[in-house]
Amino acid sequence: MTTTKPHSPKRNRALLLACTALAALSLSACGAGERLSQVGKAPGLSGIDNPTHSSNYTPVSMPMPEMRPQVRQANSLWSMGSRAFFKDQRASQVGDLITVIIEIADNAQLSNTTARTRANTEDAGLTGLFGLEAELGKVLPDAVNPGNLLGLESGSSSTGTGTINRREAINLRVAAVVAQKLPNGNMVVYGKQEVRVNFEVRELIVGGIIRPEDISSTNTIDYDRLAEARIAYGGRGHITDVQQPRYGQQVMDIIMPF
Repeated sequence: MTTTKPHSPKRNRALLLACTALAALSLSACGAGERLSQVGKAPGLSGIDNPTHSSNYTPVSMPMPEMRPQVRQANSLWSMGSRAFFKDQRASQVGDLITVIIEIADNAQLSNTTARTRANTEDAGLTGLFGLEAELGKVLPDAVNPGNLLGLESGSSSTGTGTINRREAINLRVAAVVAQKLPNGNMVVYGKQEVRVNFEVRELIVGGIIRPEDISSTNTIDYDRLAEARIAYGGRGHITDVQQPRYGQQVMDIIMPF
């Protein structure tokens, strides 16, 4: 009969500390610690900061044309490019504001069908080989027909069908700030809007490159005038969190090959 010795208090304490550290590490790795600290609290809003000071901000570098001398007209009170006699109210310098109008109404329908069938048949025989064809019956167990020694048949068939039906409709307006002015006069704009309703935050982010000529007299511009446009519309909060799969399910979806 064998007896097991009870673990010493030091070993039990070390084992408890190791389990606690492992649990804390797993919680911090999946972001659960931060989420647990926000239980019962509304999602926080981001601060109003200079977007060029953000850690993920990257200045735009685009091919630029050669610099041209500015044409000035003597004894003229009218400024080239102005839409107002006394002052142009449109955004033109870094820090100016401009309203971006987002009216997206996309509708795409795609349907593809593919069918393929192939059948192959191959026959081979050996009717004469220096008289040795008669000896094949001694090597092979069954009766041999030298004229039909080898027969191959293969067939394949595949059918594919795909259908895409996508419809998107977004109507929004957001104020953006001129974050950068390029050498050719084009401007980089960036805007972010956050609205919190109860425990859900709606986020709207817009950015891109615009031309001063495309700005309307009311200091607005349509989204389809933005080059390299980046428009993001989403949210975060309790409802969004419920709609997302759990971390474990996301990990299993990534690592499972089937």
